[in-house]
Amino acid sequence: MTLAFFIVSALDLLDLLSSKIDANERDSWRNWIFSCQLDSGGFRGFTGTKIGHDVRTLQNQHWDPANVPATFFALLTLLILGDDLSRVRRRECLTWLPKVQRQDGSFGEILGENESIEGGSDLRFCCCAAGVRHILRGPQEKDVQDFDVDRLVTYITACQTYDGGFSEGPGHESHSGLTYCAIDALTLLGRSPEKGLDTPDARRSSATIALDDCTRWVLNRQTTYLEEDEPEDDEQASSIPQPEAVSLPSSPLGSPHATHFRVTPLSPPKTPSPVRMQIVAAPILNCAKQDLLWAGFNGRTNKIADTCYCFWNTAVLAMLDRLHLVDKPRMRRYLLEKTQHIAGGFGKGVHEPPDIMHAYFGLATLATIGEDELPTFDPVFCISQKARQNLKRVSWWVE
Repeated sequence: MTLAFFIVSALDLLDLLSSKIDANERDSWRNWIFSCQLDSGGFRGFTGTKIGHDVRTLQNQHWDPANVPATFFALLTLLILGDDLSRVRRRECLTWLPKVQRQDGSFGEILGENESIEGGSDLRFCCCAAGVRHILRGPQEKDVQDFDVDRLVTYITACQTYDGGFSEGPGHESHSGLTYCAIDALTLLGRSPEKGLDTPDARRSSATIALDDCTRWVLNRQTTYLEEDEPEDDEQASSIPQPEAVSLPSSPLGSPHATHFRVTPLSPPKTPSPVRMQIVAAPILNCAKQDLLWAGFNGRTNKIADTCYCFWNTAVLAMLDRLHLVDKPRMRRYLLEKTQHIAGGFGKGVHEPPDIMHAYFGLATLATIGEDELPTFDPVFCISQKARQNLKRVSWWVE
């Protein structure tokens, strides 16, 4: 289901859904998605787990469970395809969703045997659950019991770390993808972080986030460190100099809380390469070397740039209305000149082969920063604004 979302949404961004895919084929895609829907609510990840109505029982239904991320991606893909969601088992899905919420407010992925909550306990599932809730409840739903929104918000805010980013769970390391999931979930829940979560429910749950710290941490993910040189042997690896800690100048948002590092090459390159940079000592906005042409984003401190992290970071800043702080020209050149593949699509990094996920997030990043040939993009739903507008034609949203 996730791969289907990447493919269909990419075709939408490239304006190919109607011009290259005929109506019968689009209908077959919708039918395939609905073949993954369960009578009890939610969508399975793919038809391979389907065990059939005639053999499905209370004792074996956990072999073929509804999946939180698959349900979110199924709904998004249907919206992109212009479906009115009338065939979605909406009430059943909304009844199932609270069962996947844990006592600490987080969400699992599936219901296992005896309806035990299984799967990870991180912000990815929280974000997907918030998205399913947003799409299916609409602005007026009061008849179906909601999950505990306050408890989820409290869990999300507890995942913010000392350096401003968000981690998979309280006490873990900041990660760009999970920071996106945190900000996105809060936005989908109506707890806009740029407003300080200032709602009666938020004040009651004492949920707050350090917004400037988060912005600063995300901006520090933009980097000219694009490739790693691999040591040829263990002896050479042992001679690699360790990163040297340095202090950064104050940014417009104040003094950084985390330690930053100067990264030195692992070994002298055999041939000069403009992408092996010697110093990454500050956000790219403060970089003194004006001849550095490419700057991507990484997902964690001291990592190389990666195509998908260009989206996770820029989308966070877009949702916080701070996208103007990104060095867009250098990131655009990184994507188009370094990770876009000659065969088409985008790879994970420099010299990497293309794959469906990174191809989509390469397009999504360019759309987020306003690439001329791509449509206006909605970073909250991670789809085009045109596809997002289809939600307004769904019956419970119209009402």
